[in-house]
Amino acid sequence: MMDWTDRHCRYLHRQLSRHALLYTEMVVAEAAIHGDRDRLLGFDESEHMLALQLGGSDPAKLAEAARVASAYGYDEINLNVGCPSDRVQSGTFGACLMREPQRVARCVGAMKDAVDIPVTVKCRIGVDEQDPLVALDDLAGAVWEAGADALWVHARKAWLEGLSPKQNRDVPPLDYGRVRRLKRENPDRFIGLNGGLADLDQALAAIDCDGVRLDGAMLGRAAYHTPGLLREVDSRFYGDDSPPVEWGALIEAMCDYAARHIAAGGRLIHVTRHMTGLFHGMPGARRWRQILSSEGAGASAGPQIIAKAFAALRLDAESVAA
Repeated sequence: MMDWTDRHCRYLHRQLSRHALLYTEMVVAEAAIHGDRDRLLGFDESEHMLALQLGGSDPAKLAEAARVASAYGYDEINLNVGCPSDRVQSGTFGACLMREPQRVARCVGAMKDAVDIPVTVKCRIGVDEQDPLVALDDLAGAVWEAGADALWVHARKAWLEGLSPKQNRDVPPLDYGRVRRLKRENPDRFIGLNGGLADLDQALAAIDCDGVRLDGAMLGRAAYHTPGLLREVDSRFYGDDSPPVEWGALIEAMCDYAARHIAAGGRLIHVTRHMTGLFHGMPGARRWRQILSSEGAGASAGPQIIAKAFAALRLDAESVAA
């Protein structure tokens, strides 16, 4: 989710769910240490609970990055051992670390020694020629021995040779059964599922199947492209019977947030680019997208564009209802 789930995206998602654990886009450890920390690591306090996802393979640098993140107030540090992008491979981290479980364990151990917040790992079931029956067990066992608090498994292999990062999200077949087997053999470990989950129905069905209940589901692109589905997360996953946020209240909150961002020197598009799929599948959604895209991109665009798009959506919805 690099370049996608920035602070503005997460603020939107937090308005939709009070309880979901939010993850940042991956930040390289070196950048967290030496880069523009406020830009890379800053977030709105309302985003809690919030995990920072780090990329790297050097235990000392990851430990230092974890200390920096802890000082910013993150609730969890997550080490990415699943991203297959060319940028990640050239830095010898991400999915290629599936081949080096002991190095991953040293990284986890160093971060655990550095901070008091949970340290977790996100991985694949294997890469390239690896046998997932062996590769996932080796990685999981190593990081648990090092103290990892949770393991999130993208239930696909990553093919580092021959497939693009985009193809790696779709082409390798999903194997949820492999993840359930890991849970069956390690019932006391937190094991969450990622990969190919298009909506909440699929997520619930996948994590509670064949007599095995996994500990969580991670939604990436589904949550980004159709964020409205997050309104049901609190009731369906957390048993919270409080009514979901009303659409009008959400729009008001996002207008206020956009106004603060613009006043600080930002642009409306930084916020609205994450909102275009908010009403996916609903009457008026097309008009909503059109207004945000065409009128929200200008340098002088203000939060009134969000209100205008919502008014047009409601008008279209009323016309359909009539």
